[in-house]
Amino acid sequence: MNMIDSNSPAGRKPMDGPVLSRRGVLAAALAAGAASAAAPAFAAKGKAPAVKGDSFLLRNVLLESGYARDAEGIAATLTTKASILIRDGKVAAVLPANAPAPAGVVARDGDGMLLLPSFRDMHIHLDKNYYGGPWVAPRKRKNGIRGLIELEKILNPQLLPTLDDRAGKIIDLMQRNGTTFARVQCNVDPSIGTHYVEIMRALLDRRADGFGSELVAFPQQGFISADLIPTMRAALAAGATHVGGIDPTAIDGGMERSIDALMQIALDMNKGVDIHLHEPGETGIAAIHRIADQVEQTPALKGRVTISHAFSLMSLNEKDMAALATRLASLDMAVISTLPFGGRIMPVPALLDHGVRVYTGTDTVQGFWGVFGSCDILEKAKLACQLYGWSDEQGIAQSLRIATGGVTPLNVAGDQIWPKVGDAADMVLVPASCSAEAVARQSPRKAVFHAGNLVAGALDGVTAA
Repeated sequence: MNMIDSNSPAGRKPMDGPVLSRRGVLAAALAAGAASAAAPAFAAKGKAPAVKGDSFLLRNVLLESGYARDAEGIAATLTTKASILIRDGKVAAVLPANAPAPAGVVARDGDGMLLLPSFRDMHIHLDKNYYGGPWVAPRKRKNGIRGLIELEKILNPQLLPTLDDRAGKIIDLMQRNGTTFARVQCNVDPSIGTHYVEIMRALLDRRADGFGSELVAFPQQGFISADLIPTMRAALAAGATHVGGIDPTAIDGGMERSIDALMQIALDMNKGVDIHLHEPGETGIAAIHRIADQVEQTPALKGRVTISHAFSLMSLNEKDMAALATRLASLDMAVISTLPFGGRIMPVPALLDHGVRVYTGTDTVQGFWGVFGSCDILEKAKLACQLYGWSDEQGIAQSLRIATGGVTPLNVAGDQIWPKVGDAADMVLVPASCSAEAVARQSPRKAVFHAGNLVAGALDGVTAA
């Protein structure tokens, strides 16, 4: 393990006295009960296993079947009642509503609720959060991102003993809101080395029956400027599925060196790429093009590269945006946006119109970077509708794709494309008449399944553990 002792002078950079003193009470609260611990607890603890069943028939559910049209276009969503046979975590058959259960298969009643694909949170930090502990609001930012990075050098080692518990509670919250998959960002830095990744990997493995995941080794302090390349390789070897990156010009000391190293590590270790790109304007666009150049030169990287945030896209005019979006789509590069408000907003419609895969995520739940994350990805779909004027039946329904990782019950033409035999039984039951109503009205998530396991809510007398 490549880790610097956080108690040694080399393990963290001292900050000014006032910052340390005002954080003292917080540190004590976060580490309650753990002050005497010499090392973080790696042992498994947390939620009981999800309610399981090798096979079951989910009866009396509402499925979308097409669009009703009139002279002016799409007027409503058509639905039908059905039963879904689940075997080995997948959809084995879509049957008539009154189909009998096969011999030996338990039948459960969906109570006429709408069945939707479950949600995917594609950008969330489970590590840098106070969630599950006392309320703490962020202080006013000083020196932007760099100021918060300096604060992390103090707080991350203090958060280490309670990481497993806090992250597990956020997974519980996601499941209750209908999310059954997350791409988890996890810090790797000189003060905590690979410890966060090791703890998170163990937690995600322990929760795998009820929650799918990818794990990004994220060098918040930069891996070139912080000399973290060996530690990043160790984090990937410890179970991270993606190599992360950070603003190559603003934070990591040089666009070419940073991006070239990032992409080389991904190739060497056969990992995906997910770079945090907050840089606005020209330097951000230049970084996107250099990443695209690398993908273009190395076809093995196609479909495996994601740009998170990508705020620089907001600086492009319509023509340049269309050209860049076309290039990203041709290289199967994805963009993840947390849909920020502001004078300018992310050009998500242009990305989607040109075939770019666009996802969304919570980012931060409750921590020193922010406290407004709700872990409700359906809420993000509604926000997108409000931001981009997707206000008709089709537009609202299709917004669901940014919440589900691209899956919708109906395609744009109105053909039913989900659920199909062989699809993963990752699904959620909501009291709604159609996807558009579920998004607009934020319908409650009454029962949530991952790989056929009931992981949140209740169904026909069965309650998730």
